[in-house]
Amino acid sequence: MEKILVINGGSSSFKYQVLEKGTERRLCQGLVERIGAADSLLTHKRFDENGNEEKFVYPGNYHNHAAGMDKVAEVLMNAELGGVIADRSEIVVIGHRVLLGGPLGNSIVTEEVKQIIRDYIPLGPLHNPANLTGIEAMEKIFPGVPNVAVFDTGFHSTMPDYAYMYAVPYELYEKYGVRRYGFHGTSHRYVSQRVCEFLGIKPEGTKIITCHIGNGASISAVVDGKCVDTSMGLTPLEGLMMGTRSGDIDGGAVTYIMEKEGLTPAGVSDLLNKKSGVAGISGVSSDMREICAAVDAGHPRATLALNMYEYRIRRYIGSYAAEMNGLDAIVFTAGVGENDGKMREAITKNLEFL
Repeated sequence: MEKILVINGGSSSFKYQVLEKGTERRLCQGLVERIGAADSLLTHKRFDENGNEEKFVYPGNYHNHAAGMDKVAEVLMNAELGGVIADRSEIVVIGHRVLLGGPLGNSIVTEEVKQIIRDYIPLGPLHNPANLTGIEAMEKIFPGVPNVAVFDTGFHSTMPDYAYMYAVPYELYEKYGVRRYGFHGTSHRYVSQRVCEFLGIKPEGTKIITCHIGNGASISAVVDGKCVDTSMGLTPLEGLMMGTRSGDIDGGAVTYIMEKEGLTPAGVSDLLNKKSGVAGISGVSSDMREICAAVDAGHPRATLALNMYEYRIRRYIGSYAAEMNGLDAIVFTAGVGENDGKMREAITKNLEFL
């Protein structure tokens, strides 16, 4: 049986599935989360022909993405551990979600494509390195099998120029491509289509807001099935408050912090991408489950972080509803959006007017 392996790499986690080629029947899926932490975890699910699942959990110190992928490969190729691959030759193609590749569309991975992914690391410092690690790990584990990069920015290419341009000298756009690209495009594309299937309607004529709320988070406004605006920008830093990213911040505040703290551009990028957001405000964690537990225990900074997090999501929903002149559905997806009912309730609490 020929099979397809698909990998969706995030900043601190990655998901995977193995599908039967042709039928696209899901054979297994899994999640490696909290990469880099001592309590990182692999959760693996195998499915029989009737869709019944068998769950396997493998705690471990997966100190980086490569270590997690080595463990996943071990599991996939061992039936006793939950594997579905009897021989490496069964995998005929490997698909990778990749954050940013500039002008590239979906591409078979070559050395040139990998170099372009490296070139855009400054704009995607949390994801592009992890995506590249995943590609190179799979090249070693499954030598000779083609890898395909599916870039995250494609869905947002339908944004009008007045939505994607920044109000900086136009020459910066012409010289360096400084504009808003948006990210999480594969997710926003899928869920905006899937909700129409649930509702039994066609995308044409619909106004939908899709909320990809995880450790990284973004929101998109989708009209007639096409993106008209999204919260992330030139990099994944813009927009919502996230696990370790600041989200929207006054550019003047950035230069002020740089001056006061004596930070280089690399230093301020590290501050805003890896030390800010929910983790920076709370001082507890970037993991929303730990934040909520701290809130329940009366931790004031965790409470502040949670209130800020919810408020900024709600603010974007309201602005996009105004931009689209109406709203038919709000869709929640990704780790927090899918699994935290209290968060969804809190976000929509002040949206009764819609």
